[in-house]
Amino acid sequence: MKDLMRSNIYDIDETIVIVGSCLKNMQPQGYDKIKKISENIYELCLEETHINMAITKIGGMLRTGKIKNIIFATVDKSPHCVQVHYIRNELEKMMNLENINITNYVVIDNELVEIDNNIISISKSLGKLKNTLKKNA
Repeated sequence: MKDLMRSNIYDIDETIVIVGSCLKNMQPQGYDKIKKISENIYELCLEETHINMAITKIGGMLRTGKIKNIIFATVDKSPHCVQVHYIRNELEKMMNLENINITNYVVIDNELVEIDNNIISISKSLGKLKNTLKKNA
């Protein structure tokens, strides 16, 4: 596993995986499932790195034109790791990602649970989330 913030933006493959740095220790079998998808894994800890720095770094990687797939994977329920999933929306505001396949997972009980981008988007708007939950109650 490589440190995202210390990696060269050109040292990438067609598929990159960005994981919360605690994933390997907290959900080891889940991490192994991610590793089977791609061994080109970058760790990121948003307790140490500001999200804007990570967005800029990943944006630079995307600008090389080499990346076709990005996978974000984190543990669930971490206030820091949830920000990893917000990176996609911020990148979409900066550049055209229509040719990039982006998948988001949280790992629960060592199982990969895919999270739809709509869920990620609504989780950033607590007022909208409240109204959605209120309607479904």
